[in-house]
Amino acid sequence: MKEEDLVMKKIVAVLSAALMSMSLGMAAYAGETEASTEASVDFSAVKTVVDGQLTVGTEAGFAPYEYLVGDQVEGVDIDISQAIADKLGVKLVVQNMDFDGALAAVQQGKVDIVAAGVSVSPDREKVMDFSDKYVDSSDVIVVNAASPAVKESSADALKDLTVGVQQGNIADLWVSNPDNASPKSVQRYTKFAQAAADLANSKIDCIVMDKVPAEELVKSSDGKLAIVDGDPVFEDSYAIALQKGNDQMKSAVNVVIEELKKSGEMDQIFASHAESAETEAETEASTEA
Repeated sequence: MKEEDLVMKKIVAVLSAALMSMSLGMAAYAGETEASTEASVDFSAVKTVVDGQLTVGTEAGFAPYEYLVGDQVEGVDIDISQAIADKLGVKLVVQNMDFDGALAAVQQGKVDIVAAGVSVSPDREKVMDFSDKYVDSSDVIVVNAASPAVKESSADALKDLTVGVQQGNIADLWVSNPDNASPKSVQRYTKFAQAAADLANSKIDCIVMDKVPAEELVKSSDGKLAIVDGDPVFEDSYAIALQKGNDQMKSAVNVVIEELKKSGEMDQIFASHAESAETEAETEASTEA
């Protein structure tokens, strides 16, 4: 098996455990969401792209948010989407596509929502709407522990370096903006496991990625990777993306997110996919042994 595949298996397990830990704080956060009550939403009046179905765009390469089991897309975001479809009384249809393509599709009205670990940013808010956020994070710099190219956690430290990011995600947008950083080049990966493998082999200088999965990734790297000490380089949060102006759908999605948090089902969703991913990783490890 390729090294990047082995790295992926480790990441799936450790990232899942980290996300399950994060989700335990969701109930406290629920009170900070926008006021959305079921009584204020007429779910029968919410229009979808295709009658009788909720079409969700995603990119199944970000476990445990969304990942493939055979040819079936599963994950935290898929379960949230299913809860939305159930509330609307329609069938869930998942379209697996490139991350950038999913964001374009929701802007063009080709899908109803995008549930793909989508970060909220001012630039994105200009062209699409977002639900209440359902998890907070921040981004840090990960380096090769044996030969760290970065010594401080700052945008200036990325100058003249080759920086790895997942294509189209918020780190890609942030690093690529000259107002934020000035790297020599940005190496984009469809899956961040590939970036981790390249960093371990010194093919890139560093990765900018979410803090919590980065912490767990470092723990599983056998000392090969490290997080640069200091404050995060920027703050981050995830939400469901919707077409601009689709207020009925936004209200419906917010009701579901609020209900999932208050009922504790959001915690169960995170826990379920953490367990599934860990089982998969353990099975693979025993097979390789």
